[in-house]
Amino acid sequence: MSSSPVLPLLKRVPPGAWVAAAWFAGMVLTLLMRVRLPGEQQASVLPGVLFYRWDGLLTHLLSTALLMAGCRWLTHRPLAAMAVLLAASALATMPLGVAEIPLAQFLAVDAALYFTAAVRPLRTGVLALVMSVAVLVAFVGGRALARWPAGTSAELAVALTAVVAWLVGRSVHESRKHDADLTARATDRALVAERLRIAREMHDVVAHSVGIIALQAGAAARVVHTQPDAAREAMSAVETAGRETLSGLRRMLGALRETGPGQDAAGREEAPLRPAESLADIDRLARATTAAGVRVEVDWRGERRALPPELELSAFRIVQESVTNVVRHAETDACRVRVEYGEEALTVEITDRGGGGGRGTDRGTARGAAPGFGLVGMRERVALLHGEFTAAPAPGGGFRVTARLPVPPPESIPAPDRAREAIPAPPEPAPEPVREAAT
Repeated sequence: MSSSPVLPLLKRVPPGAWVAAAWFAGMVLTLLMRVRLPGEQQASVLPGVLFYRWDGLLTHLLSTALLMAGCRWLTHRPLAAMAVLLAASALATMPLGVAEIPLAQFLAVDAALYFTAAVRPLRTGVLALVMSVAVLVAFVGGRALARWPAGTSAELAVALTAVVAWLVGRSVHESRKHDADLTARATDRALVAERLRIAREMHDVVAHSVGIIALQAGAAARVVHTQPDAAREAMSAVETAGRETLSGLRRMLGALRETGPGQDAAGREEAPLRPAESLADIDRLARATTAAGVRVEVDWRGERRALPPELELSAFRIVQESVTNVVRHAETDACRVRVEYGEEALTVEITDRGGGGGRGTDRGTARGAAPGFGLVGMRERVALLHGEFTAAPAPGGGFRVTARLPVPPPESIPAPDRAREAIPAPPEPAPEPVREAAT
């Protein structure tokens, strides 16, 4: 795949080419003004004595050669290029028999001023403008001192075009700088948001499984001599939870390394990734947690239907993290999950009657544990979807977590999302819970 987008056709033209085009356009305009065009009684400007003579033509050739040299230097040596362009402009004026440097001979200088102000620092642009105005003043002033006719008014108009060209170029320079600053800030914000997203995903993927593994391993250690069958089942659950955690981490790392459709960072074709978790995985989560010793009752309300993937993933992660907090901190053997499909919002509520936690950044903080990021991550997920989130002790005891996520209209959900199939749950029945895990 291409490393950078192709520039538009006009942006591929170098600045020197534009300056040369302005010069030749000015020469054509000068010639047309000195011949009688259709509809005119006479030419707009009478040609000078040297205009058609060999020395006048030679002067035009020399000025054009100077201009071509200035066009080549414009990108690397802008001030030297401006000096050469100004000399070409003054030299091309000599065979015209006029009292000032005409605008047609100054168009190339105006174009060079624009490019210099647009791409160079302020100091370089100001020096280029001062040089241009100084040449105009010197040309008119020299004729006035020699008591020759001097077109001061016309030269003021030419100087005004130089100032306008410089201002437009400087405006483009400032606009590009502002756009670059905005892009840099947007990139920084995107990096921070991506780091937070990865942190949330890592926390949600690992925390629940590691909590289940710790409970099952502890229970197996306590009953290994008295209930070997129960200990064997607990260790099997530890193996299953560990494999699922590794699979989730592998899937997340694969998604982070993916640089294109079906390609990894080295450009190799990859197998399609397993779809992200959705609300259909809540039943599987409930069975796994119940097998670990904390019974999870799921109450489905409303008409179940496909929702946008980001909404379903966030809802599942909120349920997963809440159940993990119940397992780790609630000091209870049961909790209840309610999932309600509404017309305008999806509501998930997780309640328990335990006595552990209830204050602080995370529930475990109230029991002396280190503050966690579970509730913070849930709040961030809900905020990104413009929903409402509450997590507080329940009035009758225990703890309650509620998240209300707005649901977009059905017509705004893409067809693949409406038609996607739920991830099938494991067919094997859940093992009997090891009750010692909740003690």
